[in-house]
Amino acid sequence: MRFDLHKSLDMLDLRQLPADWIGLREVTETTTTRFVRDSKPQSNDKHFTQGVMVEVLAHGQFGYAATNRLDQASIQSTVNTAYQQAIAASHWGIHRFTAAQRPVAVGQYHSPFGKPFHTFSAQDINHFLIQVSETLKVSGQVVKTSAFAHMIETEFQFVSTNGSDVYQKFLLVTTDYAATAQDGSIIQKRSDNGLMARSYQAGMEVFDQAVLERVQRVGEQAVELLAAEECPTETTTLVLAPDQMMLQIHESIGHPLEIDRILGDERNFAGSSFVKLSDFGHLVYGSPLMSVTFDPTLSGECASYAFDDAGESATKEYLIQDGILLRGLGSLESQDRAQVPGVANLRASSWNRAPIDRMANINLEPGTTSFDAMIGSIEHGVYMEANRSWSIDDYRNKFQFGCEYSKLIENGKFTKTLRNPNYRGVTNSFWRSLSQVGDPATVEVYGSPICGKGEPNQSIRVGHASPTCRFDAVQVFGGAA
Repeated sequence: MRFDLHKSLDMLDLRQLPADWIGLREVTETTTTRFVRDSKPQSNDKHFTQGVMVEVLAHGQFGYAATNRLDQASIQSTVNTAYQQAIAASHWGIHRFTAAQRPVAVGQYHSPFGKPFHTFSAQDINHFLIQVSETLKVSGQVVKTSAFAHMIETEFQFVSTNGSDVYQKFLLVTTDYAATAQDGSIIQKRSDNGLMARSYQAGMEVFDQAVLERVQRVGEQAVELLAAEECPTETTTLVLAPDQMMLQIHESIGHPLEIDRILGDERNFAGSSFVKLSDFGHLVYGSPLMSVTFDPTLSGECASYAFDDAGESATKEYLIQDGILLRGLGSLESQDRAQVPGVANLRASSWNRAPIDRMANINLEPGTTSFDAMIGSIEHGVYMEANRSWSIDDYRNKFQFGCEYSKLIENGKFTKTLRNPNYRGVTNSFWRSLSQVGDPATVEVYGSPICGKGEPNQSIRVGHASPTCRFDAVQVFGGAA
């Protein structure tokens, strides 16, 4: 049963708490995990958590405290603690906030779904995952299969002393299917578009028969890679599929544009950024073909919502348009501090975490080039799919990424399969080498439930949609390099 936040807010004794603003954010979350390895169930877990985060604005500072004891005495005590935190912070604050950073928000949001979670029993899910595992094992060379399903149901309610009243319900389904093949000392793994990349706001309709056709190909490609040649080491044309573009967007656009990172808040834990506040409105981030949006309004993408945790309405905004950096990933708090435009992205991972600047859905807008025309225009190049490894410096500038599967492009056609493909670059020069952007038919949507940031750490959900893209003069290399 949900706790009555409205009643609790009305019953607060504020005679000794001259606060400018108070907000109560309740989060109730049920997480179900099913895991099958080599056709044998390994994990059938269910976890429930519920609590309330209290925010208090006093003397120009926000104070935070949380409780999972849902009675009025505990809420009152938590409000008192948050107030004292705000007062303590006011002696050391580097910026003075006002209630303008907590606008009045009223509304609801619900994730789309076809089949509710309760329509599938544990037995139903396990049976399906066993089918997936069996389908992945296309031959004796497949030495390991895994099938993972993660379902999260989250209810979010937010009320405040200035009249906010928001209810949001999120249904998240993440699946991860993979096959590992071996031939002597050669071991290759192929997954369903990368580690937990198939993360969506959806219902149980994602467990359909089309999955079995998809994972059949995953198993076959794992075996195919055993006999493949190593990716060559050279500077050449690189084509990235949407499932690898997801990681490229996440690491070299999403993280460096977080304004709290630019301000230095994350420097000691998650790193800083090569981007400067003076770059907004001026920096040529990439080629004129590059337009990137922050869009939490897209139905079904992993990080869609109607309001962020500050109560700001979520809207689609261009971060980069025609290659020019316009806007950062900063909430109303960060926008006020940095004096640069931002977005509705103040988000917390749970009831016991304070909200911070986070990515949501960061998408590369499609271009006009068809997939066939893109490949056909390349005399020599390498095509890569699905992230396998990543490394990027603390400034989100120099990077090196590895992929699972690759094809050599010769005279406008795919020829050989390549294994252990990798590429490296520097963020701005890499994006400035973007020479073709796939049309809407090439766009695919992926996500992740495990983007980490903050102290204490917060693992949050992000989404990324992208077309297939071509980059010129990129350093690629194989595992033998």
